[in-house]
Amino acid sequence: MTVAIVDYGSGNLRSAAKAFERAIADAGLDERVAVTPDPAAVAAASHIVLPGVGAFADCRRGLEALPGMVDALRRAVLDEHRPFLGICVGMQLLADVGREHGDHPGLGWIAGEVARITPADPQLKIPHMGWNALRILCPGHPVLCGIASGAHAYFVHSFAFVPRDAAAVLADVDYGGPIVAVVGAANIVGTQFHPEKSQATGLKLITNFLRWRP
Repeated sequence: MTVAIVDYGSGNLRSAAKAFERAIADAGLDERVAVTPDPAAVAAASHIVLPGVGAFADCRRGLEALPGMVDALRRAVLDEHRPFLGICVGMQLLADVGREHGDHPGLGWIAGEVARITPADPQLKIPHMGWNALRILCPGHPVLCGIASGAHAYFVHSFAFVPRDAAAVLADVDYGGPIVAVVGAANIVGTQFHPEKSQATGLKLITNFLRWRP
């Protein structure tokens, strides 16, 4: 079994890989982690991870710059229903459109948009950066098993996913109003926070993801 972490020039690839390797070792799982720009390796993986940092449009262009990658992702995730985890901007790319520096098309796998955070309290700084307490809205989801409301996760972002269907929101946080922290649909899940930087909470989510067989 192989976990493919997509290398398209964006994301904390080494720290993400190390977090997955640690989760595999701690849980005694028979998995291998591959950080790869190769669509064929992604297509063959049992689990797929799309990290992402920076601007939405830059990340989308990075994916498009790898010939065949978007098609390989679509086949593996949408047609073959492999477990998929998007992290930070990798989660935001699931949306129909990102509104950072203009409107840019996303993958369109979970209907919605990515819009600038506008806290009700004007004294709250943007970006939303640091630790925040999760509110688990779908405790029965396998990827959130054992993670309770109040668990802390690490965020760094100025834009947030606004799904069209509220049922897609699996967890949120309060930052001058609710901000989506986890989205999901079928075999797809995405976290706005960085599991690889979120210590015990992040490792638990990664372990759950590796055990997930949707």
